[in-house]
Amino acid sequence: MHEHKEHHHDHHKHMLKDFQTRFWISLGITIPVLALSPMIQSFLGVSWDFPGRMWTLMILSSFIYIYGGWPFLKGSIGEMQNKQPGMMTLIALAITVAFVYSALVVFGVEGKVFFWELVTLIDVMLLGHWVEMRSVMGASKALEELAQLMPSTAHKVVSEEETEDVDIQELKQGDRVLVKPGEKIPVDGKIIKGESEVDESMITGESEPVVKKKDDEVIGGSVNGNGSLTIEVSKTGKDSYLNQMIELVEKSQQSKSKAQGFADRAAFWLTVIAVSVGILTLAAWIYYGKTFVFSLERMVTVMVITCPHALGLAIPLVIAVVTALSAKNGLLIRNRTAFEEARKIQTIMFDKTGTLTKGEFGVTDVISLSDWSEDKILKAAAAVEKESEHSIARGILQKAKENELDVPNSSGFKALPGKGAQAEVENEKILVGNKILLKNIDQDEDAVKNMEKLAEKGKTTVFVISDKKVRGVIGLSDLIRDESRRAVEELMKKGIEVAIITGDNKATAKFVAEELGIKTWFAGVLPDKKSEKVKQLQEEGKIVAMVGDGINDAPALAQADLGIAIGAGTDVAAETADVILVENNPMDVCHILNFSRITRRKMKQNLAWATGYNVIAIPLAAGVLYSYGIVLAPAVGALVMSLSTIIVAINARLVSYEKVCGKEE
Repeated sequence: MHEHKEHHHDHHKHMLKDFQTRFWISLGITIPVLALSPMIQSFLGVSWDFPGRMWTLMILSSFIYIYGGWPFLKGSIGEMQNKQPGMMTLIALAITVAFVYSALVVFGVEGKVFFWELVTLIDVMLLGHWVEMRSVMGASKALEELAQLMPSTAHKVVSEEETEDVDIQELKQGDRVLVKPGEKIPVDGKIIKGESEVDESMITGESEPVVKKKDDEVIGGSVNGNGSLTIEVSKTGKDSYLNQMIELVEKSQQSKSKAQGFADRAAFWLTVIAVSVGILTLAAWIYYGKTFVFSLERMVTVMVITCPHALGLAIPLVIAVVTALSAKNGLLIRNRTAFEEARKIQTIMFDKTGTLTKGEFGVTDVISLSDWSEDKILKAAAAVEKESEHSIARGILQKAKENELDVPNSSGFKALPGKGAQAEVENEKILVGNKILLKNIDQDEDAVKNMEKLAEKGKTTVFVISDKKVRGVIGLSDLIRDESRRAVEELMKKGIEVAIITGDNKATAKFVAEELGIKTWFAGVLPDKKSEKVKQLQEEGKIVAMVGDGINDAPALAQADLGIAIGAGTDVAAETADVILVENNPMDVCHILNFSRITRRKMKQNLAWATGYNVIAIPLAAGVLYSYGIVLAPAVGALVMSLSTIIVAINARLVSYEKVCGKEE
């Protein structure tokens, strides 16, 4: 795959160099052609004549016609073989007509030669293509940067104290590599030793460095911070995240969309119109008494100026820019048709756990039921839970850390299966656990009331007990992401209905929905039944997007009009999703919709310009303003056509991630 990418890139570089070389050589030979042309000599008021001048002029022009015009002549053969006459056909037709007629004049047919117009036309077309190729290569630059992110060598761990530098192609799954501070991570893998901050901005778009420790996954191409890491290789070569991502974006860029289909049909009909109007122009000027040379010049100009080149680039350039730019920021487009239709989405259904919420327990409430302060309750609970591996214990310890509490040591830790845990904290026996612990407690009415209140919100309750008294109640729940609030608010501003679907109980679903201001929610839905809920909304006539983790939500993602796998991380092959969001950030859902809208807008702008300018260009080229002394030479027509192509290319390149996602540049 990587070799294919390099081949594709080299092909474009070769084409760019080819147009550049042909332009400069043709331009060099154009100078003597201009100097020997009767019209240019007449214009300059000079006469450089010698025997065989016209033959010399024809030989020099023949070279430019064959060498400079070869890309267009060759391209026209391909277009005719594919039964898709277009830009190359028109240019080839125009330069061939001009060349053949001028050559016949040299051989004795009555008329005037067309050589200087022919060579300047070819020069301008070569220059236009050279500039355009630079724009096309610039559009895929973000993707090239991604391809270059991966370092070429890695420090393979041979023994506890020894490493050797090897080519990353030699690494295989299970190998261990050492990544020193400031180095690029060479492969996808899992940290088995060390802790550091990792800069993933070039891959996921996450601007802040991410803290990575033992057992965390890392992506090849990201940059290690100030700590040393030992990584066990999980993916290499074509299986690596970066290569999968590049392949995914390339496929997306190469696949055709509805808009591209329209552009292709328009380009075909524009070619037919150009040839028809060109012949009509020739016939009309001859009918009105103009010379054949003048009439022919008008026909050639019409054919050149009407070339559907801008139309051919209008859509692919926008797609190349958007897919590469979004990929660089962790938004991977797998199904471009679904992505382009995302602007029509009316309802977005979010899976709750791990999408709108963090998928981990966190403390939301600490209620004192005695003379103990909230901090003392939390410290006591954290001291007991220090020894526990339970998710509730992790949540309590995290809260104590956030509140910067000095948690005392404990002794005599004992797990109480099905109930909780106990330990000696500062010479006091502390019990931490569920309502079963209340059976042996003297007073528990307040504790039960508080537990019921928290349970109504779908929260898990933990009691802190000392000396047979409930000292406090701690409420925990799956924490809502800060970005979820912003994302829901943003989507609602756009007039999009937001719904939640979860396998959790009604109380939990209702609490999260109310916290986020969401009115539609479905609770207790098993993974295989989620697709039915999506279908239910679709049957109500709604265009639905489903946002899930890409694993247990696969059927629902496939059923939705737009399936978005969020937080897929290195799992690029989330087969059922249309769009994959690398980061677990619901705001990226808004960004995808924004990208879809701006893609559509840019496509429409480019199509409008690429077809619309012909309304003015064709009559001008045909000579409607001849009576006012305004006549376009073929080379001027080529310049106008090239200019329209460059405008389309620049407009496509103006897409900015910061603007799309509402950030400051």
